[in-house]
Amino acid sequence: EASEEKEAKSSETDKETEKSEDAGKKEKAPEKKKDPKDEKIDELNDKLKRSMAEFDNYRKRTDKEKSAMYEIGEKDVIEKILPIVDNFERGLNSIPEDAKGSAFADGMEKIYKQFVKTLDDMGVKPIEAVGKPFDPNFHNAVMHVEDENLGENVVAVELQKGYTYKDSIVRHSMVQVAN
Repeated sequence: EASEEKEAKSSETDKETEKSEDAGKKEKAPEKKKDPKDEKIDELNDKLKRSMAEFDNYRKRTDKEKSAMYEIGEKDVIEKILPIVDNFERGLNSIPEDAKGSAFADGMEKIYKQFVKTLDDMGVKPIEAVGKPFDPNFHNAVMHVEDENLGENVVAVELQKGYTYKDSIVRHSMVQVAN
């Protein structure tokens, strides 16, 4: 009986040794080289991810370029429309007092207001100039005048309105600066 017990214990020990050897083999298995098919799959997955990222970057870049081109086009059209607005203002200012209530003058005034409202809705805003400190970012000084009523470097007269479009200058205000 004692020998049978020794044999059972030794066979259990052999089984445990085999199990630990198998576990060691399993742990060592990842150290083996990957199957060439798995390597190819990983390589193709990496290429796919890179291609998708490149395409996403391309799409974002072209969207930005499109919007920039659109904004440049809008700004160009606005620059060409502003002289028409200036002429409307000159025309309305030149209407004699006795003709100001006429149907023609009223029609011109309504068209001008609609024109200005449309520009405002598009994001075109006039630059406030008269009585404001001279700012070369917004104003173009073409004349200088001595005026004790105004402070130093204050805009005395606006000769031509300036406009902004979406926080960029479309046209600087042409102004006369005091002192």
